[in-house]
Amino acid sequence: MPPKFKRHLNDDEVTGSVKSERRNLLEEDSDEEEDFFLRGPSGPRFGPRNDKIRHVQNQMDEVIDVMQENITKVIERGERLDDLQDKSESLSDNATAFSNRAKQLRRQMWWRGCKMKAIIALVAVILLLVIIVPIVLKYHT
Repeated sequence: MPPKFKRHLNDDEVTGSVKSERRNLLEEDSDEEEDFFLRGPSGPRFGPRNDKIRHVQNQMDEVIDVMQENITKVIERGERLDDLQDKSESLSDNATAFSNRAKQLRRQMWWRGCKMKAIIALVAVILLLVIIVPIVLKYHT
């Protein structure tokens, strides 16, 4: 993921934007029904019911934070897997190229060995001819 998309907002930025958006929505003409959904039910602010709601909301916020961290980790893991796959493909290509080059070199060395054996055999035959021909000619005459 490009770095420009990895910007993490701190809590002040998030709550500030939520508050400003809520303020903008409430400033315009609104009726009781909209106020109910935007501000919540009017009534006592503190009490056992609000504490439960606040507790549940805190738990939800924690779950959301954990899920966001998990999603970030999954994305990073996917990026690492892509890098690993690219490296493995590169290694595979290099291994194939190395294998082909090794086969070529093995053939070259085999031909070089064959040439060397042929030269040695030719030199041995010439030496034998140089030694045997004069002897044969000497005894033949």
